[in-house]
Amino acid sequence: MPNIQTENLIQLIGSLSKAEKRAFKLYVGRFQSSDNAKFLQIFDFIDKTRNYSDSALLKKYQDIKKSQLSNLKAHLYKQLLVSLRLQHAGSSTDIDIRESIDYARVLYNRGLYNQSLRILERAKSTAKKYNLDILSLDITFFEKKIESQYITRSIDSRAEELALESNQLIDKISESNEYSNLTLKLYGLYLKVGFVKNEKEYLFVKQYFDSNFPDFGDTELDYYEKMHLYNAYYWYYYIVQDFLNCYKYAKKWVDLYEEYPEMKEYEFEIYLKGINNILGALFNLRHYEKFVVYLDILKDLLKDPVKRNENTEYQLRLYYYTNLINKHFLEGTFSDGLRNIPEIEEFLEEYETTMDYHRSINLNYKIACLFFGAGDNRNTIIYLNKIINVKESSLREDIQCFARILNLIAHYEVGNEELVEYQIKSVYRFLSKMDDLQGVQEEILSWVRNLRTMRPEELDKSFKILRSKLVKLSQMQYEKRPFLYLDIISWLESKIIGTQVQSVVQEKFKREQLLGESLYFPVKKS
Repeated sequence: MPNIQTENLIQLIGSLSKAEKRAFKLYVGRFQSSDNAKFLQIFDFIDKTRNYSDSALLKKYQDIKKSQLSNLKAHLYKQLLVSLRLQHAGSSTDIDIRESIDYARVLYNRGLYNQSLRILERAKSTAKKYNLDILSLDITFFEKKIESQYITRSIDSRAEELALESNQLIDKISESNEYSNLTLKLYGLYLKVGFVKNEKEYLFVKQYFDSNFPDFGDTELDYYEKMHLYNAYYWYYYIVQDFLNCYKYAKKWVDLYEEYPEMKEYEFEIYLKGINNILGALFNLRHYEKFVVYLDILKDLLKDPVKRNENTEYQLRLYYYTNLINKHFLEGTFSDGLRNIPEIEEFLEEYETTMDYHRSINLNYKIACLFFGAGDNRNTIIYLNKIINVKESSLREDIQCFARILNLIAHYEVGNEELVEYQIKSVYRFLSKMDDLQGVQEEILSWVRNLRTMRPEELDKSFKILRSKLVKLSQMQYEKRPFLYLDIISWLESKIIGTQVQSVVQEKFKREQLLGESLYFPVKKS
């Protein structure tokens, strides 16, 4: 198995485009040395080899000694980063600013103080335009150093201006830091306790939010302060399952880019995250009309030829595919959604080495639900096994929980009687180990336990009883969340009336559109 150094190198080379690989070779070609020739051999070997091993490399290139390999890999990794930095400097504002600071340092070290100050002045102007307060402060400190040590014939008030400017920047950075800290704390709280499940947990989260909320009085906020503030509110309302306020603050987040249009390109990934948060809130509210509007924004961005980096391209496609599936969930058009699976599979394979477990498994779960809604239970099982078989300790229990429940239902639908018995034991064992089961999970656990001894003629009655209990739970404030993972009510109704799941969901969708509100999540539309 490759070590961490080799694994990182393989991932980095695998992420390069053809143009970036070509540019790297041209960059290395400018420097003639035997070491360069050797690490280029390593580059080519990794680039063209699917299953890399040190032994295979050393066998092919016998002029490379085993004792050299570690240093050559480290050198190759560093030169790749240098090459990428040079290639993308013009498209990254903060890299350009840091480069200007480096140039200013070179001039300063040569005693060319006025030239150094002129470069710093231009760099600071750019930093201020994009609200890059930390870089602005770094430049200001450098200016103060020059002004305090050397006679540069600056205007008399320059020292006072720099002192005032540095104090203002420190205050702004401190405020932005406090808001971002609150966001991070709330995210950590969410990972620890998940969504609130009762009034006691709601009061705890509210007190936690209020006690950690920064108090800066009537201070006028800039872009980053507002963005972090709206993000903090979004996470708070997300944890307490107030999806209407989630939408409100996610929209404030996205509307910031009307107020600060220059930030849309610079912080494109944060803009995308804001749109994704809006879509998530609208999906949870089942607000179809607005959901489609924002999904079309993502679709238009995918078609936009504007230059994007790998990170923003990945995020844009991830958010689009996730919400495209959600659209089919809302409409009940599961069979239509299956047409997108090959494209999504290609995306999953392309970003296999960089996508985190949670996002990968979340997409696989949604694909499994598409197959289930379309009545293809065998493929449902295939995709659910990708989730159930992952032994990742950081994976949230909620996805694993409902993956197992859906897996049991899919095996039941296929008619795998022997496997159904095994799945019943598996689901029962998993649910029994979970802490703080919600009412929905407890009812399902009870139903699963009784399913072992239930006679075929009793099934229809059990479907009706379980449906009645779950419908009541779906109207309760802290019991709604599980139904966003698995629409078991629609499945129960399909069994009771003898039709397909997607037919039931489509009929509900038509009624929702006619009534102008969600059947499960009523919300006033404005």
